[in-house]
Amino acid sequence: MGLQELVAHAFGPLGALAQCVEEFSPRSGQTAMSQAVAATMEEGGVLVVEAGTGVGKTFAYLVPALLSRERVLLSTATKTLQDQLFGRDIPRLVKALGIPVRTALLKGRSSYLCMHRMMGARESELTHNVTTQRDLSRVQTWSHSTRTGDIAELTQLDERSPVIPLITSTRENCLGARCPQIQSCHVNQARREAMAADVVVINHHLFFADLNIRESGVAELLPTVRSVVFDEAHQLNEIGVQFLSRQLSTQQLDNFARDLAQQGHKMALAHSGWPEMLAELVRSAAALRALCGGGQPAERISWFEEAPASIAGHEWHNAMSDIHTVLQQTDVVLRSMGELSAELQNLHERSSRLMAELDIFSHAVQPGAVRWLESGATQVRLVQSPLDIAQAMRARAIEPQADGGARKSWIFTSATLGHDATMAHFVASCGLEGAQVLQVQSPFDYLAQAVLFIPEKLPKPGDAGHSAAVAHLAGEGAAALGGRTLVLTTTLRAMREIAAALRQRFDTFSFIDVLLQGESPKRELTERFIRGVVPGKNGCILVGSVSFWEGIDVPGDALQLVVVDKLPFSPPGDPVVEARARQLELNGSSPFHHYHVPQAAIALKQGAGRLIRRETDRGILVVCDVRLTQMGYGRRILAALPAMRRITTHEQFTECLAALTRPSTTDH
Repeated sequence: MGLQELVAHAFGPLGALAQCVEEFSPRSGQTAMSQAVAATMEEGGVLVVEAGTGVGKTFAYLVPALLSRERVLLSTATKTLQDQLFGRDIPRLVKALGIPVRTALLKGRSSYLCMHRMMGARESELTHNVTTQRDLSRVQTWSHSTRTGDIAELTQLDERSPVIPLITSTRENCLGARCPQIQSCHVNQARREAMAADVVVINHHLFFADLNIRESGVAELLPTVRSVVFDEAHQLNEIGVQFLSRQLSTQQLDNFARDLAQQGHKMALAHSGWPEMLAELVRSAAALRALCGGGQPAERISWFEEAPASIAGHEWHNAMSDIHTVLQQTDVVLRSMGELSAELQNLHERSSRLMAELDIFSHAVQPGAVRWLESGATQVRLVQSPLDIAQAMRARAIEPQADGGARKSWIFTSATLGHDATMAHFVASCGLEGAQVLQVQSPFDYLAQAVLFIPEKLPKPGDAGHSAAVAHLAGEGAAALGGRTLVLTTTLRAMREIAAALRQRFDTFSFIDVLLQGESPKRELTERFIRGVVPGKNGCILVGSVSFWEGIDVPGDALQLVVVDKLPFSPPGDPVVEARARQLELNGSSPFHHYHVPQAAIALKQGAGRLIRRETDRGILVVCDVRLTQMGYGRRILAALPAMRRITTHEQFTECLAALTRPSTTDH
């Protein structure tokens, strides 16, 4: 029996899923997607699938992957989704299908406990803080019982704890085979398990980091797998651009100088002028920071020529030359001492990498890339980035795997991949021209389950009173529903203004609690919102910006109102966005119509997707931007949303709120 037949049987009314997965029921869209995935895994090639919310895309690709009995690499957008796949979804399906499968979870090195650095952390000045000492004590206790060393196991450790960088390694400070704790290295253990597994779960960040520097094990793993699946693939391009970029920062130079200083007693034996050399490294980094306006509010400076805009060419050349000179001198000394200790050899490797990065930024930017300078309060960063991942995917991943042997299969899927049926923008940006494209519509009845309200009398975006009006409308809805409201903003400034206005309305004597992005970890805020009950309160409003437009799942009556402050156009001044726009202009296309509008449509579609998560959910989507109905491009964006029932007046909004408060059949 072929893979497609096995998959069809598994998803059938009498199949393994119907018998073993309690909430499963056959869905035509899920079955269609699973068949397309199975066919691609059998025949090889590239498949792009947009699967609307509720299709069940996770099972639709996991079942063929497991039944194929081939080696499969699964990549997700975040470590949270990675943990969900590995810890919940795959084990359930393996049990239901009754097949023996070896699975492994592989993350980047910063996700694993480093025993060597944990021991050294006890001596660090940064651990003198009481809270940090408490966290370090928890880590040390846990280190005796953990098998994987995955920091995610430490659920009581805040993801923002300052102890985490002290107990994990980076590419720069890892001692590799020279580490005295190499035998108990959790990173190496995870890589060994991945190489021996049938199904390996990674994340996009790790995939692209390895594609770029080939140091985390994925590069060795990729040629051995038969199929690669990217879930939440809409994030691929932006994540890939970030990890394929080249960077050099004054913080890197400062950290290098700090670590050199710790080896000062050894260095002084090799070079009598060592103290002066170290001082010159610190001075040259500080001079670059001063030249670029370091210490001022964060700013991105365009960079088209050999020097960034607003910086004189000769001053820039002198600053870069000074850094190069002292790095070269340091490299010579370290090369002569590398055999004395693992730490010195590691420092020599770092000095070589720093000089390589410096060389890139000492020459003009290459075609197909964009370069800029970021100047902030604590550091200056030099960044060079590709405009998209198309060339990298074609040259380093998809095409090389097609040579010899069976043709590899590549599956890209997400709930939102485009604003049109061809998903042209996604396909082009990822270098997937010629791929099979499939759209699977959501099974939800949006006309019956959801209402779209575009207030006509609100101030226009950009007007002084816009955020206040959004807060007033959101507050009115939350008061009627007893919370159950998510407010999505396009800027952090609007987020803070709206949250402040809502907190003023729902003061300490109110039954509504206003949660704000950044005040607690995202996972904790989401859990509090779903519970809807905190001491003295019985309902929540969650106000968030970019990170809350996707990746949160709040089914049932816990969320019944989503308020979007305005259309999510790309932020002005972003160097990559500006470079993409210039490229479109050079090709005779309109950046606004061919880039900005499609991007806004995709982002709005993602935000709107927070509202209806199950067949029984009901809710209202409010988009506080009159451009949706008054401008031609607004109607294009509107067409990308699911077909919801439209209302236009405040009276209709009030009636819909009242309808939501009536008894519902939704499961709690």
